[in-house]
Amino acid sequence: MVDVYIDGASAGDPGPSGAGIFINYKNGQVESHAVPLEMMSNHEAEYEALIHALDLCIDKGIKAVSFRTDSKLIDDAIEKRYVKNKKYQPYLEKALEKIDQFDLFFMKWVPSNQNRNADQLARQAIRKKK
Repeated sequence: MVDVYIDGASAGDPGPSGAGIFINYKNGQVESHAVPLEMMSNHEAEYEALIHALDLCIDKGIKAVSFRTDSKLIDDAIEKRYVKNKKYQPYLEKALEKIDQFDLFFMKWVPSNQNRNADQLARQAIRKKK
């Protein structure tokens, strides 16, 4: 199973944003992706990071993944398959459609200090955009 760490960041609310994706294949191979995003809120950037990471995994033919995020909002939304704030409903629907393509999918909340690689990549993506 592949471990995928994701994080979204915004410089403002809304502001220039970025997605960080760190993929650990657990065979010594890792991938880092710093994806510049448009102006958006931090929560929207978190969803964009999730969707970009899902697309990467699907494109690579990965069928079993364990996603890690330090966003309670994302973790809760995926676990419950529900969002309170209807603003995020389209993001959730898009993510769930992609998640359902995997044979095995796990989402786990981790503290920020265990998600440093993805966080640094998200911040790097913001700097790329500026």
